[in-house]
Amino acid sequence: MEMLHLVWEHGPATVAEIHERIRASRAVAYTTVMSQLRKLADKGYLSIEKKGTAFVYSTARAPGEVRSSLLSNIVEKVFRGSAADLVANLVASEQLSDDELDEIKRLVQVATRDRRSDADGDADGDADADADWDAVAEADPHE
Repeated sequence: MEMLHLVWEHGPATVAEIHERIRASRAVAYTTVMSQLRKLADKGYLSIEKKGTAFVYSTARAPGEVRSSLLSNIVEKVFRGSAADLVANLVASEQLSDDELDEIKRLVQVATRDRRSDADGDADGDADADADWDAVAEADPHE
């Protein structure tokens, strides 16, 4: 996923450019970068365009869409469809900061408010709720 993040952050890049960015922090073989980029493209996360003798990799799907898809797969495969079990494991791991716990509480409140608004037929809150969820989907949890 490191390579996908690099393309999201820096834009389209060749294998050599991504290889150099990674080598700035750790050793990695050029062929490893090449094969990982190819796998990300095969999965539909990156697109490939040949420019001259080089292949340029660019994003094929938005970060929020990729995160959502990957998380759905994890919930289904690891937690047998239980998002509550995923959250319980996160909380139990004691790796969450107080700020992260507060953010999770806020997100649950937004989701609860949205569901109540939908059940009551309140269309006025929909724009605010959509904006909240759009921000959540596009947010990078490591920023």
